[in-house]
Amino acid sequence: QKQFVESGGGLVQPGGSLRLSCTPSGFTLDRYAIGWFRQAPGKEREAVSCISSSGATTHYADSVKARFTISRDTAENRVYLQMNNLKTEDAAVYYCVGVVACRNIATLARGFGSWGQGTQVTVSS
Repeated sequence: QKQFVESGGGLVQPGGSLRLSCTPSGFTLDRYAIGWFRQAPGKEREAVSCISSSGATTHYADSVKARFTISRDTAENRVYLQMNNLKTEDAAVYYCVGVVACRNIATLARGFGSWGQGTQVTVSS
């Protein structure tokens, strides 16, 4: 089972920024579309963003558009989620995983890889 390791979370004040990293464990990412999901306490996991295998296509949840940017670095074998102007409602555990395809957020679903530990994002003053 392919696994991913998320990192980069932390505590930030509203309006602050964080960059999350998604690192594969023992394989290369370049053939796969990758998605970021998040889960806040008491809520269901929701899709945040995705990027196609080539990096040419990206999609975002309406709640994070214009604030979050997903990217991938083939040389570093990582996918990133740059989060700017963070809001208290962005607080959650963030996960990355392989997705079937990056076509839209509404139908984004895990395609392969197990859910990892995630990385905690806390937004508080």
